[in-house]
Amino acid sequence: MASSETFVIAGAGLAGAKAAETLRAEGFGGRIVLAGAEQRRPYERPPLSKGLLLGAAGSPFVHDADWYAGHDVELRTGVTVTAIDRGGRAVVAGPERIPYDKLLLATGSSPRRWPGPGGDLAGVRYLRTWEDSLALAAELTAGRRVTVLGSGWIGLEVAAAARERGAEVTVVTPAPAPLHRVLGERIGGMLAGLHREHGVTFRFGTRVRELLGDDHVRRVLLDDWTAVETDLVVVGIGAVPTVSLAARAGLAVEGGVLVDAYHRTSDPSIFAAGDIAAVQHPLYGRRVRVDHWANALHSGPAAARSMLDNGTPWARVPYFFTDQYDLGLEYAGLLEPGVAYDVVVRGDLDKRECLVFWTSEGRVAAGMNVNVWDVTDRIQDLITAGRPVDPARLADPAVPLEELIPQA
Repeated sequence: MASSETFVIAGAGLAGAKAAETLRAEGFGGRIVLAGAEQRRPYERPPLSKGLLLGAAGSPFVHDADWYAGHDVELRTGVTVTAIDRGGRAVVAGPERIPYDKLLLATGSSPRRWPGPGGDLAGVRYLRTWEDSLALAAELTAGRRVTVLGSGWIGLEVAAAARERGAEVTVVTPAPAPLHRVLGERIGGMLAGLHREHGVTFRFGTRVRELLGDDHVRRVLLDDWTAVETDLVVVGIGAVPTVSLAARAGLAVEGGVLVDAYHRTSDPSIFAAGDIAAVQHPLYGRRVRVDHWANALHSGPAAARSMLDNGTPWARVPYFFTDQYDLGLEYAGLLEPGVAYDVVVRGDLDKRECLVFWTSEGRVAAGMNVNVWDVTDRIQDLITAGRPVDPARLADPAVPLEELIPQA
């Protein structure tokens, strides 16, 4: 449908690119400007800590190079939206002032920086961009001593890639197990065992005092005053949503850009999607911010439909996947802080071929499939059903998951 409107998308990552795609697919005929700080066209980030680090072939790009011109999307690479004039309905992007009728913020997140001494030494690496991944891959060589700070998803994936390339790897974390906050000690211990079998050394319950070296990092000083000799430090201690643009514009911001279930911000002509969006979620009765791939993949299109006044309330269950060595897992759901959960295992945890469920009062809050496939949709159905499930049947592989899902 023809339109004289201009829609601007600030942020040319997966969420922004999929939003532009959806606008065209849903019939929007107006002007679309997609602006992003990176010099490359939009790409997906999961390969950066997986295949790209291992030198695997394949394209992480969201669209072919000619897609944007072919769909009349004005892609501005290397251009950051630095200001929003809400009264004048315009953004400042590089040297341009671009008017908008509706604006989508999809500015993503940035790695949390190492806050202690030595963080500015050469050899201290972060992983967020394509260039980060290429630079890190070049340094993950046989015999290289690599210290990973943090035992979250990114830290573990980097550790796995480094070991597969022959580097010596030490993971330093204050937690008692990998991904302890998400998985707990028992299930996190399963991942620790996997990495130990591949030669990774863990320093659990340990904090870093200082990164030491002359111009280049050479040692990681720990809180017990021991030091880990190293050639490279990879910092994987979380990410921070990039909300400064929204905050400067006076939008409601609290741990993310606050949006309703339709991805609308406190300004009805401005929307937010991806890592920065703290979405009012009907399943949890509160705002939820998720900075994983699936959220960007789906929230960009959801926001685009809302920009076209054709949106539906956001109700997706948070989802994440990872590949480490010969293990693949998918995780769905969200555990609430301060709530005690029971862990139910279906299958063989020791062989790392199982399903794991976290339940509260019999209700499934989260589920994970480990080297078991084609069950994620049913796990999410159990979560959204929100009804108690018999733990014995939940643990029994002979009981199909479909039988545990309440029928409407």
